Amino acid sequence: MATARQLLAERPGASLVLLEKEAAPATHQTGHNSGVVHSGIYYPPGSLKARLCRRGAELTARFAAEHDIPHRVCGKLLVATDTVELARMHVLHERARINGPAVTELDAAELHRREPHIVGLGALFVPGTGIVDYRRITTTLAELVRSAGGRIRLDTPITAIEENTDRVTVAGPTGSWTARRLVVCAGLQADRMARLGGIRTDFRILPFRGEYYRLPAERSDLVRALIYPIPDPALPFLGVHLSPTIDGLLTVGPNAVLGLARERYPKGSATARDIREILDFPGFYRVARANIRTGARELRNSFFKRGYLEQCRRYCPELTRADLRPHPAGIRAQAVLRDGTLVHDFMIEQTPRSVHLLNAPSPAATSALPIAETVAGYVLRGQ
Repeated sequence: MATARQLLAERPGASLVLLEKEAAPATHQTGHNSGVVHSGIYYPPGSLKARLCRRGAELTARFAAEHDIPHRVCGKLLVATDTVELARMHVLHERARINGPAVTELDAAELHRREPHIVGLGALFVPGTGIVDYRRITTTLAELVRSAGGRIRLDTPITAIEENTDRVTVAGPTGSWTARRLVVCAGLQADRMARLGGIRTDFRILPFRGEYYRLPAERSDLVRALIYPIPDPALPFLGVHLSPTIDGLLTVGPNAVLGLARERYPKGSATARDIREILDFPGFYRVARANIRTGARELRNSFFKRGYLEQCRRYCPELTRADLRPHPAGIRAQAVLRDGTLVHDFMIEQTPRSVHLLNAPSPAATSALPIAETVAGYVLRGQ
């Protein structure tokens, strides 16, 4: 939606149709995340994530204000609970100096003063981190696309892409469309759409379930800021965190468990095609071997609430099992190369007439508006 809106803003009057296979916008990753507007503290300096996340936070706040979408800057605390995490925290602080977001290092006493229910040896405070409703942002973008003359076709899956020297045609059960340029932002289906379009096939999207809980309503004011652990730099996931939401909830999560269905959210969901494509991919076995202990722990915590709770109690020891109430899960699209390398950065590739956004995990929601600027640059200027 952001890319369609950007293209129409840069080429008013252009003929544009957006094809969405679901019955509504933001059905998958965008509508199942924790609503955090990230600050860009984590990402390698110079990466697309570092650059676009920082700009995305600014543009998201501006967009929300312009369109009366609730947005709150609550700040974020990254809490170190042992000496290993404390050392990682200092490294992360140095990275933040390079990437640009304002960050303050706190000792244990200052952490306790700011958040009486949280404990740790120290923390990084990122005051500019906020929360928003990304589903609301997406539906607003859809309204802007339509008002600019764009057409949006829902319930429109695509099963074929054919490109020649002067045009590209896409087709599916509901019809076919021909255009001079094609943009594919397919999320959990990015690798399948890439194969249809003749784009690189040395990667596969592996779906990782992010399972959440929410706290009871009477505990929704337990913390004021977002509370995150210090992330393990070897993993692409940020760990289980406490997240106030824009609608007044306090969620806990997500974990990261390999999913057996890309687009089904109840626990235990599986599809034969998704399982087959995981097992047929050499990169899966390399990722599994390299992360066997982490994977086993995440799987155990998925099935046994006690393990999940232990992760939370490292920085919020007063939480109990009764505090963890059911909340909808999300599924993250993680690109993995054949050699088992997890693709950490956003990944964009193109053919003469198409542009494919191949990897767009967190912080893609925060970065959506500048990602759209980048993709529009490829489409309109060949950048």
